[in-house]
Amino acid sequence: MKQIVRLLVVLAVLWSAWWWGAGYMTRSAVSQWFATQADEGWQAEFSSISTTGYPIWHRTRIAYPTLADPQTGVAWRADWLGLESRATQPGKQVLAFPETAQRLSYFDQSLALTANSMQARLHVDPKAQLQVFDLGLGTMTWQVSGEAGTIASGDGIALTMTQGVVAEVYDINAKVENLTIAKSARSLIRIPDALPDAVETLQLDMTVQFTRPWDLTALSENRPQPTAIKLSLAEARWGQLQLLAAGQVDVDAQGIPTGTLTVKADNWRDLLELAASSGALPRDLLGPMETTLRTLARLGGNPNALDLKLMSRNGRVSAGLIPLGLAPRIIIR
Repeated sequence: MKQIVRLLVVLAVLWSAWWWGAGYMTRSAVSQWFATQADEGWQAEFSSISTTGYPIWHRTRIAYPTLADPQTGVAWRADWLGLESRATQPGKQVLAFPETAQRLSYFDQSLALTANSMQARLHVDPKAQLQVFDLGLGTMTWQVSGEAGTIASGDGIALTMTQGVVAEVYDINAKVENLTIAKSARSLIRIPDALPDAVETLQLDMTVQFTRPWDLTALSENRPQPTAIKLSLAEARWGQLQLLAAGQVDVDAQGIPTGTLTVKADNWRDLLELAASSGALPRDLLGPMETTLRTLARLGGNPNALDLKLMSRNGRVSAGLIPLGLAPRIIIR
């Protein structure tokens, strides 16, 4: 019996040492990362860091984290950020965000994000610069506010990015439930009153090959850039507006895509007017674009619906023999 007790004591001491050591390494890694960003010119700071959860969990809380990139003008701060993992699986982390407001800034523009049960699931390789195997971000109800009040809200967001057999390839899925744009914002970007308050469906399903796997260096160095995109489905439904897209493109080093995209759109005139009102489409292009799309819709047999194959070649987009303009550059900043 004494031997058993002695063995249990030894195991408890060893496990306690492991738990403390792993927690210390996590805190050290977080502190070192913040210090590295600060050395590179970022504002990167927090007030304190602590670990609880003994003996099964590591629950690390970072108090008042602040990150700001002077090159892009993007900044974020929150009351706290939590990291949680089983003591036996330090490579599988859950990031928990506070339900108090997170402050998002872009130069002199500031927004507040409040979200219920906002968490990020992160499975990384601790031996390879925290290379991402699996990433998931989810929240229940959320709201974005500015100085004038609420801008947008929704019932939920779900985003996943999963590494494929090839390390540079990721399956990406995203879904936003009941995105609602506030009246003040609708008025500002001239959204027609006929459209309902909530966007019923926003969904994305695609596979992307990048220049390199996503890992810790993507936050502090150049972002991995897409080289090939297979879009299985992009869907948006907003009242009578319906948009579906699928296709496949290759992307060169300058971000110029080459490939084909199939687009189906109902009530495309309202969609075109919405793009112009929001600034996504310059007003001086609205007339020529509407004339072109009207011709294409008539060729399809339904003047209110579009069924197009958009081809991107040599930096320009066309629908069959009809040129539509320059191809958008696909670059992750």
